[in-house]
Amino acid sequence: MSHQRNEISGDVERIPPNLVDDGSRDGYLNFSVPLCQAAMKGDWRSAETIITRRPEIVREAITFQRETPLHIAVASKHKHFVQNLLRIMTKSDISLIDKDGNTAFCFAAASGVVEIAKLLAAKDNQISVCRGAENLTPIHIAALFGRRDMVVYLYENIDFPDLIRSGQLIPLFLAIISAEIFDVALQMLEENSGLATSRNSKGETALHLMARKPSPANSIFKGLFGGAKLGILAHLLVEEIWKSVTKQPEKEIWDFINSPRNLLFEAVKSGNIEFLEILLRSCPDLLWKVDENNQSLFHIAALNRHASIFNIIYELGARKDLIAFYKGPLQNNILHLVARLPSPDRLQMVSGAALQMQRELLWFEAVKEIVPQPYIKAENENQETPHDTFIKEHDNLRKEGEKWMKETATACILVAALIATVLFTAAFTVPGGNKESTGFPNFAEKEWFDKFTISYIIGLFTSVIAVVIFLSILTSRYAEDDFRKTLPWKLVFGLAALFVSIIAMFFSFTATMILIHDQASTWRLILIIGLAVVSILVFVALHFQLWLDIVRSVFTSRFLFHQRTGRIYPNLLK
Repeated sequence: MSHQRNEISGDVERIPPNLVDDGSRDGYLNFSVPLCQAAMKGDWRSAETIITRRPEIVREAITFQRETPLHIAVASKHKHFVQNLLRIMTKSDISLIDKDGNTAFCFAAASGVVEIAKLLAAKDNQISVCRGAENLTPIHIAALFGRRDMVVYLYENIDFPDLIRSGQLIPLFLAIISAEIFDVALQMLEENSGLATSRNSKGETALHLMARKPSPANSIFKGLFGGAKLGILAHLLVEEIWKSVTKQPEKEIWDFINSPRNLLFEAVKSGNIEFLEILLRSCPDLLWKVDENNQSLFHIAALNRHASIFNIIYELGARKDLIAFYKGPLQNNILHLVARLPSPDRLQMVSGAALQMQRELLWFEAVKEIVPQPYIKAENENQETPHDTFIKEHDNLRKEGEKWMKETATACILVAALIATVLFTAAFTVPGGNKESTGFPNFAEKEWFDKFTISYIIGLFTSVIAVVIFLSILTSRYAEDDFRKTLPWKLVFGLAALFVSIIAMFFSFTATMILIHDQASTWRLILIIGLAVVSILVFVALHFQLWLDIVRSVFTSRFLFHQRTGRIYPNLLK
């Protein structure tokens, strides 16, 4: 909010005197700068010295943004500093605004510190509804910054009539939904059911925002209480909004869904399966809708690689063949679409170019199973079959996958060969040496000698197995089908053998140290064992994620596409 706007709106009296522009450079350097620094640091002792010399400075602008000491202290989240300032400020001082029209309470709303907001409200009980920049209320500012606790606190004093008169109710409702504060959004919807179908200046509704949110099932917080609760609230909110929408005539429902962008296709692009299920349970016929390119929900799901949504197609039984017949621009069928590379964010859901290539092949094969047989060899207007398109689109990815595989295999071979060499040598240089009379090891009767023997045998053979497996990876043809099955399996077993050999090597070393230092002090043995364990844990921590990604890709890929249990069409599953 500019100075001119404040004068027009009658807020000119809320603008603090400006110490920065009063013509006194000394005043700025001696008072404004040190007080600003003290407020930012929460240093009340230094601030008190300055305020004692110039008491009126607590209601003066001390920055070029026309911020008062209270603005700065609140923004810096120093509760104790704010408490001390409020003791020497009047009620009218609390409502002073900066260059943009924000009160200190607006800063508190943005910072999310409820305790500071309560301190300010205790001084002036009307400050929580004073608007700030862009004519926004503090609760709206808190929502824009995603401050859930602040929004919950401010909602207690929300002025619905004022928000409706000023046209700010709908933007506030949508801002709260964008911030995923769904419990407050549900309360607002209960207070004003018209919010369900209201649109903002862009023509968007609450459902449009919910459609674009990623599925709670894909959240990294899945299974945790916070994430589960958030998912439940989101589900309830969509259900309540959709109930209001479905009360309209059929034509208006479709107009609502389709404007300004189709809700269903927005949800498919973001992979929001829960959102789709809520809408489709009450209106199953929405599954048959197509976009301007004659592409169905399943075309878009395949194009964006959302398997959970694409799997709905198996509920359609024989009717899925009708959707597979749809063709888009350039006579591309659904198999042509899935033959194209997805967006980078979808492609990189799997780590490593080789595993990305595997996932792409799985998608292509899955869609091939549902399209009519003639479509597999059908050409588009560019005289390309789906397989031609796949080869052309994935050529670079295949080359990157081959390079990634070879580099990984080469590095692993070096490590495995080194381990094999070390352990092979250990077989002829057993700890403690051999008896001259019999040639048997001196420590053969000790318990840890058997553990040493077993560990180096396991380590030696697993390291050799790893070398052989990784050599087979280096000599592979790197054909398309190799990426789908052979190469990932080899990589899994090769890395597993390498992990076992490394652990066995460390265990063999530990056993050797215990045998040699059998009479050593206990703390020395503990140190040796501890360092060996730490070394193993460090290696596992640095490389386990790669192995886990590969295992997940290999073993869960068979479950990527599966027949669902009739959640949309419970009576039509065939």
